[in-house]
Amino acid sequence: MDSEKKDLLTAEADGMIEGRNAVIEALRAGETIDKIYIARGETDKTLGHIASKARAAGVVVVEADRRKLDGMSRTHAHQGVIALAAVREYATVEDILAVAEKRGEKPLIVICDEISDPHNLGAIIRTAECAGVHGVVIPKRRSAGLTAIVAKTSAGAVAHLPVARVPNIPSLLKDLKKQGLWIFGTASDGTTGLYDADLRGPAAIVIGSEGEGMTRLAAENCDFLVSIPLRGKLSSLNASAAAAVLLYEAVRQRN
Repeated sequence: MDSEKKDLLTAEADGMIEGRNAVIEALRAGETIDKIYIARGETDKTLGHIASKARAAGVVVVEADRRKLDGMSRTHAHQGVIALAAVREYATVEDILAVAEKRGEKPLIVICDEISDPHNLGAIIRTAECAGVHGVVIPKRRSAGLTAIVAKTSAGAVAHLPVARVPNIPSLLKDLKKQGLWIFGTASDGTTGLYDADLRGPAAIVIGSEGEGMTRLAAENCDFLVSIPLRGKLSSLNASAAAAVLLYEAVRQRN
């Protein structure tokens, strides 16, 4: 197999669609696209057409430096545009709440506040599915999406657990509060200890990003900021590990 064909197969396996014609065709066919990266500063009409068509279809369009596109590219022929296919369609938050109602359970939702590492997101989705969570919510921007890498890391959990995508996490938290959910955020300086948090009721657990933690506005909309006891010298857990610790404390309490 020649290297060009091998590169193309690798790109397809990772859910990457590279080049103008390939991306236009994917949009025309109604393929579920997670995100489209377009070279910043390009005034090319074709790229402008792709961007407007994508936005009209509700696809997130990200302007990126050519160097970033070159680094992402498997085929080395991206022509200024790379699309990431989503492995499945996104659910809605209403779909997630309906799952809880159908099971006759109090809602338990995981909200990922700007988790950009696809391996972390995949691991969180896997743990959430194992813990019986009703669904996961991610923001439209500054977040990994339901890409092939996330699906692989989730060990297939994305096929069983609804994942919703919203434009604004703080607005969602306000809305969930109105619907009777308690919002628990993870924070190293949290004032509620893990084993003092009452996770038996309708709850949403917010997991912050790998480096910065929760955004300020997300933290301000939490009812409780929960700290996980750390007995070693390090000051924080990986985001997916923090999610696992909190979720399994919720499982213990709910049992």
